[in-house]
Amino acid sequence: MKFIQKLANERFARHAARLMKFACYFVICFYVLCTVLSFMGRQTFWLHTKTGTFEQAIYAEENHESHSGSMTVHTGDDIHVWTDDNDQIDPTIQIGISFMYAIHIVPMIFAYWFLSRVFANISKGEIFTEQNSSYLLYYGLLQFSVAVFVPFIKLLICWLINLVSNGRMSISTGQSMLNMLVPSIAFIVAAYIIHYGVHLQDEVDHTL
Repeated sequence: MKFIQKLANERFARHAARLMKFACYFVICFYVLCTVLSFMGRQTFWLHTKTGTFEQAIYAEENHESHSGSMTVHTGDDIHVWTDDNDQIDPTIQIGISFMYAIHIVPMIFAYWFLSRVFANISKGEIFTEQNSSYLLYYGLLQFSVAVFVPFIKLLICWLINLVSNGRMSISTGQSMLNMLVPSIAFIVAAYIIHYGVHLQDEVDHTL
């Protein structure tokens, strides 16, 4: 019980919030870097060629049997790509893969920005505020969108790319939907609790 009280100490909470704010900044920078890597052709996927199938192929390298020490990225989706008649990866497929990565990551960048604002306010002692309620709501809604709507957008992008490409691709997505859905709803509920607490305090202040 004493240990819990120490963790709930205001001074400790402010320092922890300040640390989490910089952790959010780090995540944002990492996501931006990963997005750049994806558009540079360093996103992994399953590649099916006339000579065989390669599990972690990337567009940026012609030799798909071995990779350099450079970083690669992966969304967690199962993406399969088939080469064209010349046994090459169609450039439109690479564009589609990069856009599918961006549509997944960009909302997360904004989500972590809003979360960093919450931690910034808490580090200053501003906890039960309408601003924090709004930021938590935005974070929860963005997470919810990534979990529920983004998989369908990825499938639409895949379908459109297959219409114009000489090659072919497929995607199996939505595997992490439940893992993201539950926390996103929790943040939306937390936003409502803070919003309700702020208005309740206003009513008390006006009554007094």
